[in-house]
Order: sequence, then structure tokens, then C-alpha cells
Amino acid sequence: MGEKVVAGGFDLSDRQRYRRKLHECLEGLERLLAEKRFDRPKNMMGLEIELNLAGADGMPRMVNAQVLERIASTDFQTELGMFNLEVNVLPHRLGGRVFDQLAEELSAGLGYAHRQAAEIDAGVVMIGILPTISRADLVTANLSAVDRYSLLNEQILMMRGEDFTLDIDGVERLIWTSGSIVPEAACTSVQLHLQVTPARFSAVWNAAQAVAAVQIAVGANSPFLFGRELWRESRPPLFTQATDTRPPELQAQGVRPRTWFGERWVDSAYELFAENVRYFPALLPICDEEDPLRVLAEGGVPGLQELVLHNGTVYRWNRPVYGVADGVPHLRVENRVLPAGPTVADVVANAAFYYGLVRTLADEPRPVWTRLPFAEAEANFDAACRYGIDARLRWPRRGRAGGLASVPAVRLVLDELLPMAAAGLDAWGIEPADRDHYLGIIEERCRRRVNGATWQVDTYHRALAAGLERDEALAATTRRYTELMHKGDPVHTWPVGLAEEVSASVPVAR
Repeated sequence: MGEKVVAGGFDLSDRQRYRRKLHECLEGLERLLAEKRFDRPKNMMGLEIELNLAGADGMPRMVNAQVLERIASTDFQTELGMFNLEVNVLPHRLGGRVFDQLAEELSAGLGYAHRQAAEIDAGVVMIGILPTISRADLVTANLSAVDRYSLLNEQILMMRGEDFTLDIDGVERLIWTSGSIVPEAACTSVQLHLQVTPARFSAVWNAAQAVAAVQIAVGANSPFLFGRELWRESRPPLFTQATDTRPPELQAQGVRPRTWFGERWVDSAYELFAENVRYFPALLPICDEEDPLRVLAEGGVPGLQELVLHNGTVYRWNRPVYGVADGVPHLRVENRVLPAGPTVADVVANAAFYYGLVRTLADEPRPVWTRLPFAEAEANFDAACRYGIDARLRWPRRGRAGGLASVPAVRLVLDELLPMAAAGLDAWGIEPADRDHYLGIIEERCRRRVNGATWQVDTYHRALAAGLERDEALAATTRRYTELMHKGDPVHTWPVGLAEEVSASVPVAR
């Protein structure tokens, strides 16, 4: 959430006052929108990546405080678990060679963090779920020592009123009960931000929702949890269940979960903020001293702190964001779909594909969301999480015939969406060399039907076939993944199997 929260309890009056402040913030947002006070188009994008810390043995290391002390940079922050970090990239203007610039900055920053972590026998691993994470790692004692995490854990547990049940039925089935939200820390993701004008917001958000399934299909990188092979992208079901404030009775009544795909296409950003206030009780009812309506009446720009804090505790896969920069308010769409990794090149390719695709889809005279029922977009998202690059998705047919067709995700990307993404990057003013290089990575993943999830699964099964036990195979797969991740070649080029097998298969020169 990025908020500094002081530990302490809440009483009934805190919640009532917070609710009043939330509605004042909503009114303030509505006035700002009506008065057209928001920033002009600037084509600004931003990037955040959540990371894991693991030792040379591939096992998680609970040392984020010590690593952050050594890094000594505000670009890096804590995350929920003591084996997590987050790196934030400064906003960039979309255009020119921005993706190469992002790749250089990320490579330098992650390399530096990895070297600092190595001083205490740890290293950075960029992956959706660390395959070696165990139940014993995801306990309250391993929450990062930050007040907001312990408060969040306490409030979600109080609201739920009982332990969390994780039940994910994939290639194998995992059932586990947890007494805290710490399992959420196993999920490490990439967040892509795009600043938009109010008039543009709904088109970009709807486009992002429509393509969320495609992002997952080509970018899946989280097939394992607690030694079980689950979905190709297991983060969404894990995150949904690990943050679910609803006991079974409220689930049966249809009460919405806090991790939410949504339920409809929208016409404005205001609708999403208003839904968050209307549907979700406050988790952290901490009131700011600002009077947003008075600030507006005096000609100022309110921070809307209560709304910002509340919005950060509703985990939409595409989230609306309100911010103020240099005294001017702005809106962003925060895309939270993708797992971290496998490499910097893969992360930047995923970003280029996303930014290009949403630009074209948002510009279309007959937008895809007018032809794709929202329920189908959600079903596509679930199918992509389950099956990754092998998923079939429902998508509007081209031409006058209309209707929906069930198509392999890779064919949809290769035949229809990659050209759209290329056109969108051209519209942003991206240099053709950048465009072709990074979209070429997406193209090759689809042609070879390879992404981070398929590489992990194939390497793991090869390790099992070589005689390793399950835990040994997962640890060996993690070590090999980490080695290749730091080499930096995109995942579709990685040789399947462990290093010893790969070297053994290379003929010796005579």
C-alpha cells in the first residue's frame, strides 16, 4: 500500500469516522472530475516488481531487512514476507527506446541487489512463486517487521473470524489451513502503471481487463506451491484465498471477495472507486487530518488519503489509482496480473506487449468489450491461470459474422494481438528496433509454446525422471532457474533440465 501505518487498535467510532471520510473523499473526487482538474496526457508509465530472496540451496531466506540495509536505496522496499523485496522503477515517458532503457535500469538495479544479498548468503530470485517455499516458511513470525503488515493481518483475520482454507485443484490438489495472511507473501508479481486522463480511463481499464487472460497465458510463471504442481499460474487462486475476508456463509450469499476480477465493464474511474467504498468494509480505518472538501473549497488539491488507503486494500487485478504529483491530480490504471520474471528481458517484453495492446484496443471504434461479455473475460482469466500457454480463450470473431470463437491463446496472440500490440507501440512512438525485439520475445514464446511455467514443469519432471525426490527436484529446478535468470536470456531460449544434464548432453570436442 505504500502507507506508513502506526500499530494500534481501532474502536467503533474509528470505523464510522473513516466511512464518513471515505464518502467525503468520493465527493472530492467527483468534484475534481467535474471541474476537469486532472493532469493532461503525458504518456507516463511505471513499473514495480516483487522479488524473492533465496540461498544458494534454492531455499527462501528471511533476511529482507538486512538486505535492504545493504542496498540503502529508496528504489527497494519491504514486502509482506521477510523473504520478499519490491523494486520500484521511476516513471518513464512511453516513446523512443524506453524499453531498452527500462531493461538497462532493471538489470543494473537487480544485479546490485543480488550482490548485496550475496554478502549474507542470499540472492534475488524473480519468479511468481518460489517452488521451494514451504508451509513452515509462511507463518506469522516471518511477516516483515512493518506495522502495516501486522495490522493488516490482524484486521483481515478479525473480519473473517476463522482460519483461511487454501484449496487449489490443479494437476495435483493442495488443501491447507492457515491462521494468517502470510501465504499471500508467496505471490510475487509485476505491476504495470499507465497514467491516463479521466476521459480515457474507462477505455484503458476495459481493454486491460479484456487482455488479462492473454497476459497470463503468455507470461505464466507460478506452477508450484508447497511441493504440489497446481495451475500454470497459481498466484491468482492463492492470493484470492489468502486474502478472503468472507467466511463460507458470506461466500454463499455472493458477497464479493477483496481480490476481485470485477463484474462489469465500466464507463468511468469514479465507478470503480465508488464500488470499492460501497462493497468493502475498511480494513485499516486510519483517518488523515486533511479535510478534502475544505481543501477543494480553498482551491487546493486534496490527497484523498482515506480513499487511497482503502483502495490499496481492495485487490483488483486492474486497479484504479488516484495520485497527486507536483500539485496536480492524476489517474492511473495499475495492471497487477503478471507474475515476476523469469528474466528482465521477459518482464520488459510483457510490458511492451501490454502497453502496445491496450493502446490499440482502447482506440478501436468498435471496442472488444462491446463484443465480449464480461463473464467470458473472467472465464478466460481463469482458463489462462489453469492452463497457461496451452489455454483456449473465447474471443470475438473478426468480420461481420460476429459472435465468439474458442481459440488457442497462442493463435490469438500470433494472428491478431501481436499486430495490434505493434500498432499500439507505433502509436506511442516506440522505436521500431525496441518494438520488434520485445514483441519478438512474445512471438517466440507462442511459436515454441514455452514460458516460465512450462520450463519449470518440464525441468522438474526431468529431475524426477533422473531419480531425484520431489523436494530435491524442486530445489534443483529453483537453483537452475536462478542461474539462467541471472544470465538474462529470455526463457524461451532456456535449455530444459538441470545444469548437469545439459552439460552432459553437449558433445565434447575432440
